[in-house]
Amino acid sequence: MAPNLHYPYQFDGRGHTRTEAHAEWIRGLVEQVLFTAPGERVMRPDFGSGLRQLIFAPNSDELAATTQVLAQGALQQGLGDLIILESLQVQATGETLTVTVRYLVRLTGEPAEHTFDHGGVA
Repeated sequence: MAPNLHYPYQFDGRGHTRTEAHAEWIRGLVEQVLFTAPGERVMRPDFGSGLRQLIFAPNSDELAATTQVLAQGALQQGLGDLIILESLQVQATGETLTVTVRYLVRLTGEPAEHTFDHGGVA
């Protein structure tokens, strides 16, 4: 199996390319899908959900519902071969839009849950 490169690209203490454990690598990929805008990646125009672009959008239940559909589709399309998406919940509270993702890592069957907001990981 190929090494799981850390994102963003960094060097480790020995001067080698930094790698991640499989579970952390998958978490990083989930974050990339959520915060990458469609069309932002070269040769991957459909990659991403565009959550980062919503920072200045007015927060509402409608925005949360739309975000949930977009993010769920983006995760299933972009990472469907690596994770089994169990649930994705988007909650609009005050000024914050919070996304909670629950999934199983296909390779290990290990469950994971992560919460993201406009500023990154909560």
